[in-house]
Amino acid sequence: MSAGLATDITALLPDAQREAVALLTEAADDANVTLYWVGGPVRDALLGRSVTDIDLLVAGAGDQPMGVLQKLARSVVGADAPLRENARFFTLSFVVDDLRVDVAALRNEHYEGMGALPKVEVGTLEQDLLRRDFTVNALAVPLISTEADGEESIADSVIDLVEGCADLEARTLRVLHPRSFHDDPTRALRAARFAARLEFKLARTTRTQLRDAIRDGAFGGVSGDRLRREFEKLFAETAKGVDPAAALKRLDDWHVLGALEPGLELRREARAPLRRLGQALADPPWRPRNHRPWVSGLCVWLRPLGPALRKRSVQRLSVRGEVAERIVNFDRTLRRATKSLEGTRGRGAADRVLSTLDEDQLFAFYASCSAPLRRRVIRWAAEDRERRLPITGRDLSAAGFEGPLLGDALARVRAAYLDGEVANREEAMALAREIARRGRARKR
Repeated sequence: MSAGLATDITALLPDAQREAVALLTEAADDANVTLYWVGGPVRDALLGRSVTDIDLLVAGAGDQPMGVLQKLARSVVGADAPLRENARFFTLSFVVDDLRVDVAALRNEHYEGMGALPKVEVGTLEQDLLRRDFTVNALAVPLISTEADGEESIADSVIDLVEGCADLEARTLRVLHPRSFHDDPTRALRAARFAARLEFKLARTTRTQLRDAIRDGAFGGVSGDRLRREFEKLFAETAKGVDPAAALKRLDDWHVLGALEPGLELRREARAPLRRLGQALADPPWRPRNHRPWVSGLCVWLRPLGPALRKRSVQRLSVRGEVAERIVNFDRTLRRATKSLEGTRGRGAADRVLSTLDEDQLFAFYASCSAPLRRRVIRWAAEDRERRLPITGRDLSAAGFEGPLLGDALARVRAAYLDGEVANREEAMALAREIARRGRARKR
């Protein structure tokens, strides 16, 4: 391993996060505890990739570690800053300049049944590393300030108990024990994300162990909420380089999808739209509004499946209510919006169609439609929907408009404005009055 790795990890962070790590290290010295870089940051630094996470272990926090974790966090953020604590798992997280910092005490865990959440207790560094999902995530680097000739230095040795560095070289994901997937089947979904992002493969023995877990029904014991959260991460990590089509293809090839719900698969016709969606999520062609990438992802992924299977699949992932309906009915939404857009011209016409879609449906529609329609989506989302009309509903109400007539007049004025047929308030009010006159004439 390269000398000075710990320094290199810190140097890969933005200034604010680098300062946060320095403050945590000083606070750890004062509290007589030891910090370790662990997991993703070590893995990514060894691979020469950018480091986007701060995951730190705390050794020496005693039998009641939450107080130590809180003290460390308060050394970085103020007394009123929110901390996200999980005393059951001895973890704590906080945010510095939009980057999450995770600190955890050393832990040991055991599972009482397949798919159950683990029972966690305070452990040793060895126990903590050996409980992890894959060998490449079981690497640690100590952040220890020591006195050397009157100057501080940072220890830079990589702690590797399971040949994780060798698996990094081989670009291989390998679990740490034969029943790893029995204990936590969601590790298979994490494996698909890592494999897609890092272009890794599963070790042969790991493939066999995954097949054994599927054969033994391990996935049946996992709650829908836990499964959905893994898919939320899959679609959220497009910014880190995860291609959702590639990740889902791996899950399909490993027979994991069918283990989640009989018949669930990745259809060929969903792959290209999923790749487009991943690209749009990683580099949005317009400024998103209250967007949930996983909802768009499920819309695109499940659309080619039959309605009954779509419904069963969203139920298995514990998606309920209006969100579930929109995912299940997205095929109909796509066909209706496509037909409407293809049959009309003009920016006003596009506005009438696209304004009926929420942000999740809009991303899914963009990923699923033809190139000419995608250009119209971008123009509308990036430009037209932000444009303010020269009149408002209040103006029309003051002029005597009410009920459905008010809404119809406002919609038609908006279409005319986007198409350049009206340019100012006077022209807009004149058009509204003409619309009202025609409406009254038709009623006679």
